[in-house]
Amino acid sequence: MHMQVLRNNKVMMFDRTDFGTSNISLPDGKCRFDVTLSPVDCTAHSVLYDLASNTIRPLVLQTNTWCSSGSLDADGTLIQTGGHDEGERVVRSFAPCDDNSCDWVELYDTSLMNRRWYATNQILPDGRIIIVGGRSVFTYEFYPKSSSSSSQFDNQTLNFLWETRDPDEENNLYPFLHLLPDGNLFIFANNRSILFDYSANQVIKEYPVMPGGDRRNYPCTGSSVLLPLRLTECNAVGIPCATPTAEVMICGGAPPGAFAKANNQSIYVEASRTCGRMTVSDPNPQWVMEQMPGPRLMSDMILLPTGDIILINGAARGSAGWNNARDPVYNPFLYLPDEEDPSRRFIILPPSTTARLYHSTAALSPDGRILVGGSNPHPTYNFTAGPYLTELSLEAFDPGYLNPDYAHLRPSILTVESSIDGTVKYQEMFSVSLMLPFPDPYEPVAVVLIAPSFSTHSFGMNQRMVVLGVERQPRFGLKMNVIGPKDVNVAPPGYYMLFIVHHGIPSPAVWVKVR
Repeated sequence: MHMQVLRNNKVMMFDRTDFGTSNISLPDGKCRFDVTLSPVDCTAHSVLYDLASNTIRPLVLQTNTWCSSGSLDADGTLIQTGGHDEGERVVRSFAPCDDNSCDWVELYDTSLMNRRWYATNQILPDGRIIIVGGRSVFTYEFYPKSSSSSSQFDNQTLNFLWETRDPDEENNLYPFLHLLPDGNLFIFANNRSILFDYSANQVIKEYPVMPGGDRRNYPCTGSSVLLPLRLTECNAVGIPCATPTAEVMICGGAPPGAFAKANNQSIYVEASRTCGRMTVSDPNPQWVMEQMPGPRLMSDMILLPTGDIILINGAARGSAGWNNARDPVYNPFLYLPDEEDPSRRFIILPPSTTARLYHSTAALSPDGRILVGGSNPHPTYNFTAGPYLTELSLEAFDPGYLNPDYAHLRPSILTVESSIDGTVKYQEMFSVSLMLPFPDPYEPVAVVLIAPSFSTHSFGMNQRMVVLGVERQPRFGLKMNVIGPKDVNVAPPGYYMLFIVHHGIPSPAVWVKVR
């Protein structure tokens, strides 16, 4: 149900805690003792997956994380918020470690002010995390809380969340949040969106309603990404960089009423076939609509190091919820945002054989693969009931750039050298030593940062890609000088995967800390 790639190349995966016993036992006699709705449970509902060894380590969750949210903080610690029942106001943390000593810590002394079930998180330029919405909750709050009594840090009402709630169906849960390069938040719920100043609790503007009438948030679940932020004109230290253009893309969803028809009448209407793009930094922004190769809801949108987008997982009919979807979409779609001809932007990719529906997840791995896991359309683990079984497997999708035919072209990063080892500072030069098997002086090398997302319910919270400026292109594939991100609004502090891309082929990533 939830997935987060961590800075030590391990992946946090976890479910809700009240599905029933899992197939993995907790070690050393550990159990969940703070249980309100079930007997004492000595099985794991969270594991840490090691990419290098292809092994898992069971972890202990004491409170229910059903449909919760999360973000990495500036130090790479996973801050995980909310859930259901006894977990609805709980803050949890997981700090990555290189041995097997780390586990979940439940921060009962820093409880949330409102229940946060189906909420969304976003790390902010100052390192705080904003938590927006939730079921029947029309507020936002911050973590960590301030010691100040200023109302700026109190729980704040956001009327937009109330206004976008469809009667009996909601369609505004897990709102899409994107931090824009001007420091404000883009918030999308249902089919509406706003530019929001969270410091002043002020809606700066409301964007045009997304055309077509389809709903895009849970349970008519679509997905969204902020397209790559490009700093390619930043090619020298001391020269101010322009604020990059910010463009949002939203794909899929379902017509209004899709959830009620599926849930109450077993009628599964066709999902949305459309995507919308809007340059939200324009003075007069407008949606530009495009057609996908087929209908799709509950798909994850993953930014690739090339700047292209993978749409993976999901269904063609129905809505999110227990057994509310039909016709799994097995083929991922590749979207090429820079292709001038809109009719050529979508490419249908080879299919999986596994249905990935409600409560499936996907995330970009540092080696460039897409990790895909889960799917459970049942209110418990159920490996026999149809039409689609509980699916606890994990697989990886290899984008085209990992085709073995291109292996000889794949670049690699040898070292990242900065004024502080492993740290990239804002608008400060650092060097990347690299190996290009076949350098082409007419084909530039791109240096990109990608923030690892917290993936749940078809949305990658905090997913972000920044294309950095380069002072000098490498002539012989040895070293290049790169300019750090413009500021904290463009790249909030934290750990990023750094890739280099040449001839459309990305290197494996190395981790850098931006501060």
